[in-house]
Amino acid sequence: MPDRVPTADRPLKIVLIDESPVRAAILEEGLRAVNHAAITRIADYANLLERIYAIDPDVILIGLENPSRDVLEQMFHVSRSVRRPVGMFVDQTDTASIEASVDAGVSAYIVDGLRKERVKPILDMTISRFNAFSRLRAELEQAKSQLEERKIVDRAKGILMRSKNIGEEQAYALLRKVAMNEKKKIAEIAQSVVTAAELFS
Repeated sequence: MPDRVPTADRPLKIVLIDESPVRAAILEEGLRAVNHAAITRIADYANLLERIYAIDPDVILIGLENPSRDVLEQMFHVSRSVRRPVGMFVDQTDTASIEASVDAGVSAYIVDGLRKERVKPILDMTISRFNAFSRLRAELEQAKSQLEERKIVDRAKGILMRSKNIGEEQAYALLRKVAMNEKKKIAEIAQSVVTAAELFS
């Protein structure tokens, strides 16, 4: 599932995962403060990931009483896989579980704080944190991509400099000219040069 930032132009689809009817009722009561929210409750963990993919929610809220390692790991697997804002309400926890939840991408991990009046602010915080993290991840991926492109262009320039006995500026100008003629990015032309050089080396 690619990242999807919740927007105000359609109802917010919320999946609520909780085996406890009492705790789920408190969460649902708190979510009534969210205008036009469509709430789907999942009351067991069977085929959990497939069911979440089928619903394709905007936000996932999870309620757990005394979560075992297996249950927590399953919830963390959901958080890592679906790339949606995930808020987790647990009655008891330990430091290792909190650290694991952060590593798994859980946006909000609430310990012993389940009151209906807190649900809406926590939901808002969960979405805000997820959006902020998504922006950071996109910026990091863009920076990595630019770095890789720069490395490819440098390699292509080196190949052209050696094969045509020209300077660095001339090699870059040649890459740019071909890119403009073919209406492609310089990095794409550079990749073609590198690939060709590898084939004929």
